[in-house]
Amino acid sequence: MTANSTSDAGNARPLRVREFFLARQPILDRSQALVAYELLFRNAAVGPANITNDLSATASVIAHASQLGMEKVIGNVLGYVNVDAAVLMSDIFQFLPREQVVLEIVETMKVTPEILARIEQLVQEGFRFALDDVITDSEDVQKLLPLVEIIKFDLRDMPLSALLKLTPRFRSANKKLLAEKVENQEQFDTCLELGFDYFQGYYFAKPVILSGKKLSPSQLAIMQLMTLITSDADTSEVERAIKNDVSLCFNLLRLVNTPAVGVRRRIDSVNQALLLLGRNQLQRWLQIMLYAEPCKKGQSMTPLLTLAATRGKLLELIAQQYDPHNRSIADTAFTVGIMSLMDTLFSIPMAEILEQVAVVDAVSDALLHRRGDFGDMLRLAEHMERIEEAGQMLDDLVERFRLSSEDLYKLQVSAFEWSDNVARNVH
Repeated sequence: MTANSTSDAGNARPLRVREFFLARQPILDRSQALVAYELLFRNAAVGPANITNDLSATASVIAHASQLGMEKVIGNVLGYVNVDAAVLMSDIFQFLPREQVVLEIVETMKVTPEILARIEQLVQEGFRFALDDVITDSEDVQKLLPLVEIIKFDLRDMPLSALLKLTPRFRSANKKLLAEKVENQEQFDTCLELGFDYFQGYYFAKPVILSGKKLSPSQLAIMQLMTLITSDADTSEVERAIKNDVSLCFNLLRLVNTPAVGVRRRIDSVNQALLLLGRNQLQRWLQIMLYAEPCKKGQSMTPLLTLAATRGKLLELIAQQYDPHNRSIADTAFTVGIMSLMDTLFSIPMAEILEQVAVVDAVSDALLHRRGDFGDMLRLAEHMERIEEAGQMLDDLVERFRLSSEDLYKLQVSAFEWSDNVARNVH
């Protein structure tokens, strides 16, 4: 999209929620802590080919997300949003909380004197800018450099030789560097060495299988407790097992008293927790505690916890909508979503994890082979995370579960809000 476009976002026909798909992609810092999300939109009305990264017609979508409450979509971190010439020249910015957004200037935008003046004005008003998909230090890039804080490099478009050449120039200009499309640990390590500040991509969710890796004692205790629950053990036996592990007991009671659980009165004992929560809910909080455990050692695993909790909640909500009269399907869907990243969490193959914790065939089919209803729900969640690459498959799965894009948007925002709440309370 260039500044010569005849489209003007200020006058664009308002897009309704039902016409787009939303994704949020985590951005992490050098210590792997979650610092931001990039918000990506795909136009659902015109088919899978149209990824609205240039966003001219999607200005009203941003407004909608802001009116809805940006914090529901991104929690208490920053939100990166693409802006093109039409959006920059529009009045959309009155909707955006300047302290919580970073505006990404799209690489195809022609830099005119009017555009420079507008960006300067927005910077003075307190907005922060990133320059997206930089591949050279061209004249346009040089013009924008004094006005932007962050330079983004897409690793799929950048040979290492170009990165080695460009990164020192931008670092010497005191710009923060962000690597996007980081897909594996090797790419992350390379960018870390080059002095990158931020990293976007799903490298942190990829399992790195370590041979002979064993679960920690506390993880083992939680897994054994989960097995007790799924094997329908006696309540007194479950209670005894929780009380035998002091830190497990303490953390469980702390967790069940957080707002995300939604219990109206304070829970003070394991027995009370079991009575009020029931076994399915207890199982859920134990699964969350598995992801929370590394946080206590000072390793920030919040992105993995947030992603797993989001998947769990989204699958539960999809299942509820798909079959509203069957509560057990929703509980199973949650389990599939949250367990889908346990191979990454433990660095152990999924098949080995499923040997240690008893699950029904439908769950193992979904986790190992992405088969059946739950496998399809999981694939839908995975496609939403990587919305730019999802293609027709996303549309087919949305249709398969009889969802409109508006339904899916509402379910996602609920899942985002819930998982962010959980992540904030486990530390």
